[in-house]
Amino acid sequence: MTLSEKEILFKSNFSQPEQILHSEIGEYVTQMFAHTPDKWNETQIDEIVNDFSQEFLSTKNTNTNVDLDLIISNFGDSKIPTTPTDFESYFQSLNENVIAHSIHTSSPQFIGHMTSALPSFVRPLAKLMTAMNQNAVKIETAKALSFCEREALAMMHRQIYNFSDNFYTQHIQNNQSTLGILLSGGTTANITALWCARNKSLGAKNEFLGIEKEGLTAALNFYGYKGAVVIGSELMHFSFDKAADLMGISTQNLIRVAVDSNNRVNIRALRQAVADCRQKNLHIIAIVGIAGTTDSGSVDPLKDIAEIAQENNVHFHVDAAWGGPVIFSRKHQQKLAGIKKADSVTIDGHKQLYLPMGIGMVFFRDPYLASSIEKHASYTMRKGSFDLGKRALEGSRPGMALFLHAALKLIGLKGYEFLIDEGIRKTQYMAARISVMPEFELLADPDTNLLIYRYVPEQFRAVIVKKQLTETDNQIINNFNEYLQKMQRHIGRTFISRTTKTTIGLDKEFPVIAMRAVIANPLTTEEDIDAVLNDQIQIASEISISHFSKMNN
Repeated sequence: MTLSEKEILFKSNFSQPEQILHSEIGEYVTQMFAHTPDKWNETQIDEIVNDFSQEFLSTKNTNTNVDLDLIISNFGDSKIPTTPTDFESYFQSLNENVIAHSIHTSSPQFIGHMTSALPSFVRPLAKLMTAMNQNAVKIETAKALSFCEREALAMMHRQIYNFSDNFYTQHIQNNQSTLGILLSGGTTANITALWCARNKSLGAKNEFLGIEKEGLTAALNFYGYKGAVVIGSELMHFSFDKAADLMGISTQNLIRVAVDSNNRVNIRALRQAVADCRQKNLHIIAIVGIAGTTDSGSVDPLKDIAEIAQENNVHFHVDAAWGGPVIFSRKHQQKLAGIKKADSVTIDGHKQLYLPMGIGMVFFRDPYLASSIEKHASYTMRKGSFDLGKRALEGSRPGMALFLHAALKLIGLKGYEFLIDEGIRKTQYMAARISVMPEFELLADPDTNLLIYRYVPEQFRAVIVKKQLTETDNQIINNFNEYLQKMQRHIGRTFISRTTKTTIGLDKEFPVIAMRAVIANPLTTEEDIDAVLNDQIQIASEISISHFSKMNN
């Protein structure tokens, strides 16, 4: 449908007088809530929205090149309209000012972030979820959905831990058990995991009522500790900084251990960090392993970390927000060896389960662990109820479990296995291409389907091969790559994100600006990958290296 046809449709179905009489506003607004509306023809609105959606999804470019200042200038109104805005002008404004300049995360050449295309069943299911408008935290506002959610979480729990049939028969719909919690994202999932670990390890004992009731200082004093820490790799997601802050242990007590050349935690250094904390009489709330680091997709040696945690009787949490679904792949699941020993595991549904934004999950090996954070209220979340919110951080939550349940059923084990295998295969293809292209330097072999590399201006290619790069040379290359990434994003044909890594050269540590590719879109082909790399080469050819050389003189 052309824009002019849309305008005609708007005017014929949604026009209203410029001024609505005060006495008519009540009737006008009430019609918006009617199930069989007259003025508000929902079918026609659906057609408009579907047209906008299809046009948006069919666009191959990742972005528009409009300046942010122009977009900002369209959103400077702080006054709510006195009378309702007519549908025609609102939807036209929405299309022109928001949809037109939104990021095409579904584009097969958008391979820079952990956001991708969605399966087609999501869009109609989203309408159903919105129409039902269930509040998933309590049974009185999410009756059947509560059990649907528990079933979906049990399916994922079994994929991770693979306990017996009897275990799942006992716990899947037991209101005293919590196999997993569905939350808004990986951040809240990681915070919830550490919250459970903290409360369990510093719980009630003898005359002490537990950290929940008496607080952190009293808990540490009672148990005889001088402080509390969380230990993990230096590549832990920044959600752990938030968790440390919220738990009151401070970010200084988030102990970050060095990684090796493959971006995996150094096991010897981790053992030493644990020993040091014990010697200082610090309580270790949890040891964190990462299954898919945010910047490079690397997977820590989870089996080794599990052994350290067990030896020291410490909670073992795995942040598998990105890499967790690798467990679906028979070919690659050995990368996650040891995850079954984790006390808790975070997985993001809106990453490699290909679901909409806003679906994080945390799973527990012990189905009673979440009781350590249970809260009640007289008006809801009653003790003994099936209310999912009594063991969760959020007080209200939409019925996002519908998406998870549908995807597990409609895509299935083999469908997810295909998606994971293809993502890793195409990432390996990109790594192989980069390795033979003189314009690029591969910075790490990919563990999963994230890849880091950088563009190397021609004058530095020989010295990199000879490993004679100076600190000044490296800084020039960093500046060049940062500018190249920004230009690629602004032009909007293709997209790669960037991160900063540390490498060693001339016996010194250098910060390295790296291009970061995320190959997760099932629609991305080898030709799309080539197009992204060629786009970078073309943009780089138009950038003068002399400018960056002068910056470092």
